[in-house]
Amino acid sequence: MVARIIDGKGIAEDIHRELKEEAALLTQEGRAPGLAVVLVGNDPASETYVRSKERTARELGIFSKVIKKDAGTSKEELIELIKELNEDRRIDGILVQLPLPSHIDEKEIIEAIDPGKDVDGFHPVNTGRLFNSQKDIPRFEPCTPMGIMELLERQGIELEGKKAVVVGRSNIVGKPVACLLLEKNATVTICHSRTRDLAKETATADILVVAVGRAGFINGSMVKEGVVAIDVGINRVDGKLVGDLDFPSVEKKSSYITPVPGGVGPMTIAMLMKNTIKARKYHGV
Repeated sequence: MVARIIDGKGIAEDIHRELKEEAALLTQEGRAPGLAVVLVGNDPASETYVRSKERTARELGIFSKVIKKDAGTSKEELIELIKELNEDRRIDGILVQLPLPSHIDEKEIIEAIDPGKDVDGFHPVNTGRLFNSQKDIPRFEPCTPMGIMELLERQGIELEGKKAVVVGRSNIVGKPVACLLLEKNATVTICHSRTRDLAKETATADILVVAVGRAGFINGSMVKEGVVAIDVGINRVDGKLVGDLDFPSVEKKSSYITPVPGGVGPMTIAMLMKNTIKARKYHGV
């Protein structure tokens, strides 16, 4: 079987063009969408991510405010900053870059963010609305799971009645993507480090989402012919970025597969921008 490579980079670029038009219209109405990113400390990976988010926001016409605090910032100081951003009418979305220094409780910081500005989708109000399938009131979904669903939708991949297996149960990817797949009427199994006979489970998947952070963790012997394979992992091996799938062997049996890099990764920032514009519409001028 010849797999179709899902071009996340190209799809993200299409979304950026759509969002740029939306942002321009909102700006004409009286106010550009606004995103505040808070970076605590000087973790190199976090600094890279923040620069990328800031650059993308500005390219799309989104007002971007990056606030850098030193690693010794206290929890109380950070919460006070978040309260100020909650009240700032120019700001529609607030993102606190994770991880935070060890002396700061991430859960407390996330809960300090106004749920209506939680464009990362991590606040318990938003995760609760996702868990309860509440679509009649504003909710923000975590960006990576949201990006996965966008990829599947734009490829025209049918989910209803399909067997979806999610490997990984994190609050950032595994659990929320399972909820989103359920909303599309897929039959969902979540696997994790305590799952017995993992290969037996993954071999049943029509849709396989892998997010465990272990290079080449799933190989071709563990999947069935025609699987749609979504690789969320980002691992560095011998100076190269690779995913959680053993790409060559899984590709041979896949109908669709995402590469690393260039698959799910670019969608995460695109969905952050989409959530920011959604928040701007919710807040109004």
